[in-house]
Amino acid sequence: METPGSQSSLHRANLERVVRAVRLAGSLTQAEIARTTGLSAATVSNIVRELKDGGTVQVTPTSAGGRRARSVSLSGDAGIVIGVDFGHTHLRVAIGNLAHQVLAEESEPLDVDASAGEGFDRAKQLVNRLIVATGVDRSKIAGVGLGVPGPIDVESGTLGSTAILPGWGGIKPAEELRGRLGVPVHVDNDANLGALGELVWGSGRGVRDLAYIKIASGVGAGLVIDGKIYRGPGGTAGEIGHITLDESGPVCRCGNRGCLETFTAARYVLPLLRPSHGTELTMEGVVRLAREGDPGCRRVIADVGRHVGSGVANLCNLLNPSRVVLGGDLAEAGELVLGPIRESVGRYAIPSAARQLSLLPGALGGRAEVLGALALALSEMGDSTLLDGTMTVAAPAFT
Repeated sequence: METPGSQSSLHRANLERVVRAVRLAGSLTQAEIARTTGLSAATVSNIVRELKDGGTVQVTPTSAGGRRARSVSLSGDAGIVIGVDFGHTHLRVAIGNLAHQVLAEESEPLDVDASAGEGFDRAKQLVNRLIVATGVDRSKIAGVGLGVPGPIDVESGTLGSTAILPGWGGIKPAEELRGRLGVPVHVDNDANLGALGELVWGSGRGVRDLAYIKIASGVGAGLVIDGKIYRGPGGTAGEIGHITLDESGPVCRCGNRGCLETFTAARYVLPLLRPSHGTELTMEGVVRLAREGDPGCRRVIADVGRHVGSGVANLCNLLNPSRVVLGGDLAEAGELVLGPIRESVGRYAIPSAARQLSLLPGALGGRAEVLGALALALSEMGDSTLLDGTMTVAAPAFT
């Protein structure tokens, strides 16, 4: 029996610290594990050897700073996580292992506003299809990360604003999917998951303070503070789309006037171009035409960038992030939108905060949210089951 403060309990705690560090990062050198955990190099070396002998981690040769090193990651067969991302027009599912390798990924069109029940049924079907296609052991599914395009109430797990998803009022997304899949489900809004995806796999790697701005049907920000997603006590942190830019501006879906969203979201921007470009235009099309030199599309994107820059300047003044990552279709516009954002940040942000900021397009494109869902599932699972060799869950039916 382990007792608090005993040598065996201390050893167990150190094992869990190492496993957690590797699980969250995907892979680390032994020197990086030592820095992350605060353990000595000798202790890390002994623990890694023990975990490798037990089949929990795998070690591969690499280099760091021009020197030979050993990269440590969880074993590829140690467990499975699933990511599910609901967008306004799509459903995307990915399956990954604990070594941060994506084993399968698929997306299909979906009108997420139509019916919550239909959406969750489709998600179950797509998950089941990918499970069969990859042939993974269902008993090794550690959990599911779920992303939805709306704020989640932290205490109740209920989707917050029905103005965003009218057909989802009062729904508890995690419970709905958990009931269909029979495994633990962890839910967050799409902007937070986009931030998590870019932090682990994309343009946010290597930083501890990050804001991920997603511009689509709405506008939101995922905030990372000291390496962790900040949700706020009610789960609504990061609603940058509802910063007021003009008190006499258009009425927003939230009921206020002149919110940032009313100057930047697709539903407000596209009508500006319909008289000259037709009713079938999408934001993806606007970006493509702008890159090809279309003056109207370029002007609209530049205006959107300047408005977004005002919101980013507010974030700089309040939180002083070291990096802002722009996601969504608009990020594909590159400097056509990033340049105007920088211009506004330089004008409205505190100079010291603006100087410290790096602004980058997202590296993951439309995959950011589903990869963030995988990262959420990875971050929420415990380490004890990995160490005890009991990483098994009653195999879900998926029927």
